[in-house]
Amino acid sequence: MIIRNLTKEIQHQPILTKISLEINEGEFVAVLGASGSGKTTFLKCLALREAWDEGQYIYEGKDISKAGWLEKLKLNKHWAFLEEKADVQPRKSALKNVLRGRLFHTPIWRLMTGRVSTEEYANAMDYLENVGLLDKASMAAEKLSGGERQRIALARGFVQRAKVIFADEPISGIDPAGAERVMQDFRYVCQRDKATVICTMHNAEFAQRYASRILGLAGGKIVVDVTGRPLTQREKSLIFE
Repeated sequence: MIIRNLTKEIQHQPILTKISLEINEGEFVAVLGASGSGKTTFLKCLALREAWDEGQYIYEGKDISKAGWLEKLKLNKHWAFLEEKADVQPRKSALKNVLRGRLFHTPIWRLMTGRVSTEEYANAMDYLENVGLLDKASMAAEKLSGGERQRIALARGFVQRAKVIFADEPISGIDPAGAERVMQDFRYVCQRDKATVICTMHNAEFAQRYASRILGLAGGKIVVDVTGRPLTQREKSLIFE
């Protein structure tokens, strides 16, 4: 994907200012920034959850910055968006929540009858195993921890076979062990499936350990863009001070 001069204002206040970059297939991009830096708005603009005021957005050779609802529907088949608070149906089992990822791939008659093919069932169970939750498949999501719910949402993105996963603060409020597992899962899907992962976060340590690329946002602008190395102290200062 190629972004050129992404600009967004809210009530005449600049939130994002002429951001330009290219993100390649299979990259795990961590977007770091302090509170108010614009990172969540940036992520939502990339996921077409919020409108742009200005700029060009090229995805698979097409400008999608002004995509209509039909085009967005097509993109949703291959894009997954993970909210900061995992979007799960609390009373449904982990398995049924994961199977929601097949919504755009399931024939209408199956949706109407609620039937799941043997292949889809097995596939969902495989992905639950991948994120370490096979033993929780039949457990209601409301009985799981925050980290486990986030991993269910991630497994749903895997089952969807998403080409791009957008994640907003996916390890916020999760215990360290759960956060490690979520970040490992992101890196795994990038390496194995060549999916692109773009996630916002404020934890520089996790970003440096797991992401292949780090973008630093401050004042609605990209102030740091590094690949394959830790941040310098000066770069951290540019992002967080």
